[in-house]
Amino acid sequence: MPEEDVPMLDSSPQPAAPPPAAAAAPAVSTVHHLKEIAALIEAGSLSKEVRRVSRAVRLTVVLRRRIAARDVSAFIAFALPASSDAYARLSALLPKEDDTEMDVDAAAPATQISIKHGLPEIEIYCYLLVLIFLIDQKKYDEAKACANASIARLKNLNRRTVDVLASRLYFYYSYVYELTNSLAEIRGNLLALHRMATLHRDELGQETLLNLLLRNYLHYNLYDQAEKLRSKAPRFEAHSNQQFCRYLFYLGKIRTIQLEYTDAKESLLQAARKAPTAALGFRIQCNKWAIIVRLLLGEIPERTVFMQKGMKKALTPYFELTNAVRVGDLELFRSVADKFAITFSADRTRNLIVRLRHNVIRTGLRNISISYSRISLADIAKKLRLDSKDPVADAESIVAKAIRDGAIDATIDHANGWMVSKETGDVYSTNEPQIAFNSRIAFCLNMHNEAVKAMRFPPNSHKEKESAEKRREKLQQEEELAKHMAEEDDDDF
Repeated sequence: MPEEDVPMLDSSPQPAAPPPAAAAAPAVSTVHHLKEIAALIEAGSLSKEVRRVSRAVRLTVVLRRRIAARDVSAFIAFALPASSDAYARLSALLPKEDDTEMDVDAAAPATQISIKHGLPEIEIYCYLLVLIFLIDQKKYDEAKACANASIARLKNLNRRTVDVLASRLYFYYSYVYELTNSLAEIRGNLLALHRMATLHRDELGQETLLNLLLRNYLHYNLYDQAEKLRSKAPRFEAHSNQQFCRYLFYLGKIRTIQLEYTDAKESLLQAARKAPTAALGFRIQCNKWAIIVRLLLGEIPERTVFMQKGMKKALTPYFELTNAVRVGDLELFRSVADKFAITFSADRTRNLIVRLRHNVIRTGLRNISISYSRISLADIAKKLRLDSKDPVADAESIVAKAIRDGAIDATIDHANGWMVSKETGDVYSTNEPQIAFNSRIAFCLNMHNEAVKAMRFPPNSHKEKESAEKRREKLQQEEELAKHMAEEDDDDF
């Protein structure tokens, strides 16, 4: 838990009041927190422990809402030598503020010596901190300059302790160009960085850059190029749960456009299930696409899907769309599509909703075949509300296709212009229950296999047992890591 959340002593009456000399300690400044993070990165760099660097990144995300320009300037002066190129470049990008407003670092001694050992990790962290601050302040031109400088510096580094910081820089590098609607400018750079990460065996960088490239292609609707890249890129090992969730989401979108609805549904549902609870916006997008895919498969999502906590308002257009498809009312479907046209366009699902028209007609036809043993094609066209020039001919072709696809069990009497429905048989005499049961078994087995793969075992468990002191130290580190992971802010989804 961040130190600022710890309740401080106040002037309220206490059972055992401390002596006047023991006054409440002043609040720890943001600069002091940044210095602690830098010390954590330094320790991780010297001991080559990537987990400490990862923890430092998470602490920065938690702290970012409190960071001001004076804090960043003070930290840059503390962490970088004044004669370095990085210090001159970053200082020029920061806005100038009055020095008299700078926080007093009461927790740090006045004689504290800055850590200016020239560590690449500290330098890259300074780039990351300044880039995040500039993005939060909406200074996108300065953020672009900072991102370009940081990427140029990263190309000269090949250290595993830098990989975590580099992956975050890659993300914000792409993010700032996306905010300025100029993603196409960096596509070549991202491809070059992905090649470099592959050669350096930077697995986290490969995952991050692959997702950024897929997002880049999908932003411009280049689905074929995205699929070619995905199929030829190194296998995705899922070292980061966040990157794996993004990859599944992009894969689901590609599969949907390619009409592979079954695979798309599995990827989208898995992405929504694996995503952190705090990533509400990401889970909403996954559910929107999953609902459309299920409707295209002929399924009707359960009502509980639309009633999830925090999603009810965002999924309302898709709930009304689902209701129109379930009823099979073509006129209602048209009105819903027109009513929420802006929302569907913003979600980039409008083209998929156009595909649903045939499903609506098929559902309405199935309801008609169940209700009537014999009905004329003219009445079918009237009930389906077909607005073509020759609705009877269109109804005949629609009925014929539905019969051929097995959607309805009926025949067409061309002489009299009738559709004659056959008697409904026992569904348990067909293969439908077996198919449904088999799909549920496959889903459970797949989930079990994923859970087994995600399990973590103690390192070197087959070797000699560790000493009690080392075991205690590792247990303490794991507890601290779990505590900070619980506080992690996943708003970058």
